Amino acid sequence: MHDFRYREGQLYCEECLVQDIAREAGTPFYLYSLNTLESHFKAFDSAFAKVNHLVCFSAKANSNWPF
Repeated sequence: MHDFRYREGQLYCEECLVQDIAREAGTPFYLYSLNTLESHFKAFDSAFAKVNHLVCFSAKANSNWPF
């Protein structure tokens, strides 16, 4: 149910090699999978389909932002 997988010993997020992202962004960094977020949202949202509801999401603020 998530899109982080190892292929031939390399970690991928969806179709992106995490090592390449780390090289470009520097470390540490936060990496989210849009596919994973959407599928988890849909699963949670559908669980409440029979009642009036609002699903909200809040990502933790990154207090380590260098700027």
